[in-house]
Amino acid sequence: MSGEDKALERARSAWRFRGQQRPDMALDPGSGQESVWDYPRPPALIAEPRAVEVRQGSEPLARSSHAMRVCETGSPPTIYIPPSDVDMTHLCPSSTRSFCEWKGEAAYLRRANPATDRQDVAWYYPQPFAPFAAIAGWICFYPGRVDCFLNGERVRAQAGGFYGGWITDEILGPFKGAPGTEHW
Repeated sequence: MSGEDKALERARSAWRFRGQQRPDMALDPGSGQESVWDYPRPPALIAEPRAVEVRQGSEPLARSSHAMRVCETGSPPTIYIPPSDVDMTHLCPSSTRSFCEWKGEAAYLRRANPATDRQDVAWYYPQPFAPFAAIAGWICFYPGRVDCFLNGERVRAQAGGFYGGWITDEILGPFKGAPGTEHW
């Protein structure tokens, strides 16, 4: 096993919770609700047929009815939109990169007006690991940085600045992202 493979295996094994058993801190879901503590690790990729809309104020950035949800233990789902459903004229590449031990290297996008919009608003995986090939190039927006809606419901942002989970009324936590939750 190469050093890179060992580092990847260490990162994957570092997570304390993996969705097999809901911890005591987790809220119990009612009818029509989901606990993020029931999501698996590695994450699951699930079709999202509900209407997804992303706007910056009144300006539409994306609209889709065939997105994909990535559901991972302890985190609200992230919603990936096919690039054909995103108005790329409002976005431009960022120099930001990050690495997910499950999906691979992520690239980021910011608003196309560099004079006023320097913050990353979305990310994607150009060449994800094989289990996530279905979302190669698909775009996920940060609900705390643009206006995101799922089936008409305004999405709330996940705590912290790194994760971009989409919190709706049906999703129960607590959620990773706040200080002290790094390896939930």
